[in-house]
Amino acid sequence: MTQAEPLVSKPSVVAIRDLHKSFGALEVLKGISFEAREGEVVSLIGSSGSGKSTLLRCINMLEVPDQGSVSIDAEEIRLRGRPPHRQIADEHQIRRIRSELGMVFQSFNLWAHLSILDNVMEAPLVVQKRPRAEVEAEALAMLAKVGIAEKAHAYPNQLSGGQQQRAAIARALCINPRVMLFDEPTSALDPELEVEVLRVIKLLADEGRTMILVTHDMEFARSVSDRVIFLHQGLIEEEGTPDQVFGATRSARLKQFLNAASHT
Repeated sequence: MTQAEPLVSKPSVVAIRDLHKSFGALEVLKGISFEAREGEVVSLIGSSGSGKSTLLRCINMLEVPDQGSVSIDAEEIRLRGRPPHRQIADEHQIRRIRSELGMVFQSFNLWAHLSILDNVMEAPLVVQKRPRAEVEAEALAMLAKVGIAEKAHAYPNQLSGGQQQRAAIARALCINPRVMLFDEPTSALDPELEVEVLRVIKLLADEGRTMILVTHDMEFARSVSDRVIFLHQGLIEEEGTPDQVFGATRSARLKQFLNAASHT
């Protein structure tokens, strides 16, 4: 991607420092540090079990790390206690910070009893307590952006998987997030529906939105990312620009991973 201003000169939106996370005896993250700067698209790649989704979930504290820190816009999320009982220290702070993080999951997580429009409006109305007329206008605009404006009054079970995931993206956008987090957003979709969702994510990247995404699609990661991070067994094995990671690979493990990915 081309940027009018070098990314290195832009402020950090997400900063991860020495992140560790274990589930019982299984240590999933073993000391991860990286930043995502304003307008930067960072893709996390790696084999299943490498820690990609856990890392993403630690950013908005869906998983509380055992060690290390997460900062959003230079504000560190406050934690207390020791592992395995470490927990969020300030519920008011985390609610406020989560309202700045738009997350799109593998599963669409739409409310089945609400229309698509009401799904998209829920968080701005309930969490951010914004005026209904303002939220509705913005929700309709977001649905138009992702290409499903005509589905506003339909229900989730009336939409295809690709349409439901685009609705989930519109829902995340409607809170006006500082950063978008995508956890394998196309893994539950058939290939033809996957294209619809990837097109929307590429549009958001071209708008200069800050995004961190976990993806299994190497071609997409190469085309959409400013930086690619390869995780292996809970550590960053290699990171760099797409040309560096995909075209001038130094790590033997990454070469093996990319070779396997190209044959799937």
